[in-house]
Amino acid sequence: MLKCSLCIHDERTAKIDIIDGRPICRECQVYLKHPFNREKIREELDELMKTVEEAVLAYSGGKDSVVALYLAKEVYKIPELEAVMIDHGLMAEEAIENAERIARYLDVPFKILRYDYSDIFREALLKAQSPCRACSRRTMEKLRKYALRNGYRYIITGHELPFGHHPYRQMSGGITQIRLLSLMSEKERLEILGKLPFEFPQLPGYTTNCLVLGPALERYWEKHGHSFEHRRIAALVRYGLMSRERAEEELKRPHVPDEQKELVFKRLGLSL
Repeated sequence: MLKCSLCIHDERTAKIDIIDGRPICRECQVYLKHPFNREKIREELDELMKTVEEAVLAYSGGKDSVVALYLAKEVYKIPELEAVMIDHGLMAEEAIENAERIARYLDVPFKILRYDYSDIFREALLKAQSPCRACSRRTMEKLRKYALRNGYRYIITGHELPFGHHPYRQMSGGITQIRLLSLMSEKERLEILGKLPFEFPQLPGYTTNCLVLGPALERYWEKHGHSFEHRRIAALVRYGLMSRERAEEELKRPHVPDEQKELVFKRLGLSL
């Protein structure tokens, strides 16, 4: 099976061509034609953050949103900052505890908004699909409406991949979403976490907050033979934000504890 020589895509997950004797996936071919400028993107982010006076931070209690909260408060020193968690019904208790503990530690107001995303999760498990994109879209829309109601112009998230060549995007209603971790390596993020009272939950999949990801990955593996996280993690390797070795480890078939599966399926009204 052909494997991309630049990222970790293979023939199961992407189209791959032989170029100058090397197998290169289509996504990496686009990247090579339009390479990003790391310094320019980070400079654009720094300039934008100088103008941010108030923001709501999308705060899941996972490692990336915790790092984003630290940067927003301690590095960029946003005067009016609020951390808001959208609890979709299957957040790990450890993530909620991390969120509360670190918000107190950084002295940032913290709010939890609880909603029922069982329709998204139930459909994903029944059809062996990824729930992540639908979950993210719904969450961002709820945060956008929250920002509008409360007079915020900016929503900060903990994504490490920029929007193409920019660290932000415009949303409807005059809201700007900022990906504060744009092009920040995993090593840099872990160094920041080491300064904080963050405790790593033992959850299957590339997550430190979501109970449904592991079972969804397992179902996807059963049907497709690979991870639905493949494309996103391939991008992290392509951008130099994660090593190939770590990526391969993260993309292995997950082992989900029986008690976690039982909890998730019970809450969703499904049978194992």
